[in-house]
Amino acid sequence: MLLMLKELLCFARVAERLSFSGAAADLGMSQPAMSQAITRLERAAGVRLFERSARDVRLTAEGKALLPYAEQVIESVGAFEAESARLARPTIHLAYPPLVGALAARIVRRLAGRTPAIGVELRAAGRGTAVRALADGEVSAAILATPAPAQFVTAARFHVTVDHLAVPAGHRLAARPKVAPGELGGQVLLTPGSRPWPGLPGRSRMAADDDFAAALDLVAAGAGLLPIPQLLVRTIRRDDVRFVPLDAGDLRITYALAWSKERVTPELMALVQAVQDALWTR
Repeated sequence: MLLMLKELLCFARVAERLSFSGAAADLGMSQPAMSQAITRLERAAGVRLFERSARDVRLTAEGKALLPYAEQVIESVGAFEAESARLARPTIHLAYPPLVGALAARIVRRLAGRTPAIGVELRAAGRGTAVRALADGEVSAAILATPAPAQFVTAARFHVTVDHLAVPAGHRLAARPKVAPGELGGQVLLTPGSRPWPGLPGRSRMAADDDFAAALDLVAAGAGLLPIPQLLVRTIRRDDVRFVPLDAGDLRITYALAWSKERVTPELMALVQAVQDALWTR
C-alpha cells in the first residue's frame, strides 16, 4: 500500500469519471492497464472499490469511504512535489521598506520569470532591522535609504519624491491647498529614519525607523507634521490625518540596493540586474 500512488491516482480518476475508459484516456493509459491497477489496489486494500457492469461503474460503500483518504494522499504528494521544487530552486532573501513594496513585488516577478527561475523571500523591515539582518547574513540584500552603512556595497539608486505634508485633521494647515516651506517655522517635523529634511525649517523629531505608518500615528496625536511621498498618500485613508501638497522643490528620499561584499553569489548579481531592470521599466 505504501508504494501504490499510481493505483490511488487511477482510483480517484475512475471515481471522478465513473468510467474506466475515460479515466484511462485522462491518464494516458490503456483500459486494461487501468483495470489492472484498480484490481491491484482492491487486493492490497482487501475490499472491493467499484461495482462494474456492462452499462455503468459505481463506487461501493467501501470505495466511497476510502476515496477521501486517496484524495488526501494525492494532494499531499502534489504539495510535497511543489515544496521540494521550491526548496531546490535558488532563493535569495530581500529586506525592503514597506514604502517600496510595489518595486519589491516587481523584482520577485522578474526573477521568477527568468530561466532558471530564482525565488525571492521578501522581508518588510525598517532601516535598523534591515541593516542588522544584512550584517548577520539573514538576508542577501536590502533596499536602504541612503547613505547606507559603509560596510555594504550599493547599486541601483532611485528616488522617491516627497511632495505632501501629513497634518492632524484639525490643524490650521489642514485646509490649505498647498503648503510652502516658509510656513513650517516653529513646527515639529517628524523624520522616519536618520535622514534630515533639507530645506525645511522647523524642529526635527525622530520617528520609528522608516516606519511611516507609526509616524502617522504621531501626526494624529499632534506630536508633529510629517513630510510624506504621494506614493503613500494614494494608499492611506485616515479620518484623523490630512495630506496637504507640499511645495518643497526637490525634496526626496534616495534608496539603493545594498549587500555585503563577502556574500556575493550569482543569484545576488541576478537580483541587482532585476532591480535595475525594474527601475527602468514597468
